[in-house]
Amino acid sequence: MNKENTKQKTGNAFVNALKKSNMTAMAAILVVMIIIASVVSPYFLNIYNLQSVLRDLAFIGMIGIAQSLLLLVGELDLSVGKIACLCGILSGMLMVNAGINPWLALVVGLILGVIFGFVNGIIITRLRLNSMVATIGMQGVYGGVNLVITKGKAVTGIPADVQFLGKNSIGPVPIPFIICIIVLIIILFLVKKTKTGRYIYAIGNSKEAAKILGIKVDRIRVMIYSIVGLISSLAGLLYVCRLGSAQTAIGEDWPMNSIAASVIGGLSLTGGVGNPAGALIGAAVITIIQNIIVLFGVNSYWQSAVSGIVVVLAISFSSISDIVREKRQRRIKLN
Repeated sequence: MNKENTKQKTGNAFVNALKKSNMTAMAAILVVMIIIASVVSPYFLNIYNLQSVLRDLAFIGMIGIAQSLLLLVGELDLSVGKIACLCGILSGMLMVNAGINPWLALVVGLILGVIFGFVNGIIITRLRLNSMVATIGMQGVYGGVNLVITKGKAVTGIPADVQFLGKNSIGPVPIPFIICIIVLIIILFLVKKTKTGRYIYAIGNSKEAAKILGIKVDRIRVMIYSIVGLISSLAGLLYVCRLGSAQTAIGEDWPMNSIAASVIGGLSLTGGVGNPAGALIGAAVITIIQNIIVLFGVNSYWQSAVSGIVVVLAISFSSISDIVREKRQRRIKLN
């Protein structure tokens, strides 16, 4: 028994070391990127540019943190961008067309995000669908509803009462970034300090084993999708406040960027490994790369190509890490 416990502890120590090394390595790479960017471009450390970086980081970071929750249970959501957009559109319509108090409209938008995420979770758990396939389908549904109700036109005239949430700063720090950090703290508390957090990691390691232990796996999965919907809607609403209008293109690249950010930050695509804080580090890497492209005057269309390359490299690295971890754990069991 002691030998088995020792093997299990060794395996857990290896997984934890790998997880921490990924985050540490990416944090080090991020620091190097910042130093290089500040040397090659005199505009990088400009206060206006840094605020722009933090504001962009806030949105990729929030969606990345949300996506990291799903990756911890071995799933993902490709509809996060469309949920963000649809909630922003509906909330904007309530403010502008229906004349509803803008703060109440924002609350309604957040509730809708929870509902959309809940629907995703129910469809996936009740129909036993693959999360990627199901959320690709729901992406089409939310996007289609968006186009039907807007006819492809932006909702303009968002009240100035709420625009400050996306545009203003507290001191030098943009409000969206502050909100992103608050979201991260809440999610870290959930996964690190609560029983539900332990269940999330258990489900990611093995859904069947978690069920045997009496964990309500499907209930927790639905809860996670609901949280993802909430965070997605929050990001969408803040982006609407930033633009001063609800546009139909909001969140187009958020699904891929959020997955890339999470994987770059050390989360495994197979579940059970990683830290949501890593998603913010990964989001920072992506945001700085995109900012450097802008500073050097590279065609903005290259941002999409670079994002795609980053996604492929991140997923490849994650796959290699998973293979190494699995081989290591097999050796531990055989010995």
